[in-house]
Amino acid sequence: MNAASLEDSNLNAIVLAGGEGSRLTALTRKISGHEIPKQFCPIFEHGTLLEQTTRRVSMVVPPSRTLIVLSRPHERFYKSFSGNVADYNLVLQPHNRGTAPAILYALFRLARQRRRGTVAIFPSDHYVSDDKRFMLHVEAASTVVAKFPERVLLLGISADKPESQYGWIEPGQALDFGETRIGRVFHIRRFWEKPSPDVAIELWRQNFFWNSFVMVARIEALLDLFARALPQ
Repeated sequence: MNAASLEDSNLNAIVLAGGEGSRLTALTRKISGHEIPKQFCPIFEHGTLLEQTTRRVSMVVPPSRTLIVLSRPHERFYKSFSGNVADYNLVLQPHNRGTAPAILYALFRLARQRRRGTVAIFPSDHYVSDDKRFMLHVEAASTVVAKFPERVLLLGISADKPESQYGWIEPGQALDFGETRIGRVFHIRRFWEKPSPDVAIELWRQNFFWNSFVMVARIEALLDLFARALPQ
């Protein structure tokens, strides 16, 4: 997608970078010499995981339409990164309260800016081997949402091993969305979060999916979902 097409697109992005990122503490301490949330650590080449994520997202969503959620207690880790990002693109939480509040906080920012259209939500601590192919799936998901604006799409990944440290998606009934570029689309029957090794083997045998935690939906659909699921 060229620069003009990006700016004309109504696709927004939220990058979640406010978590504690402690699952790889031993590795990040070895790399950086101290404890650091993994999204701010250069675990692989080409910068930190957060920097890689924002570059990947920019292939489909322009930086001007991308919000990055951070937590103020992490300022010493993201200070150099945020210096290259416009203030209006940063959503600073006083404290990390988990994924749902971070998403809702950013959605309120989008609503306050009177932005409409579709939003794609990305974790900031994932490694992706083929950025272009991955973002083509995100772009394709946005076209499905444009046709079915009440739907929230969650991208699943075909599992190549019974990984017990990932979240899994148990698919339900297939949905008939016509021809799409993202393969088959399913209802979600159940989530399995970091199952035991034995359960992970069974999920893998049944061709369940790894949970990418990447969601694509209309902004209004997500706000409505929050109002119904978390009315308090």
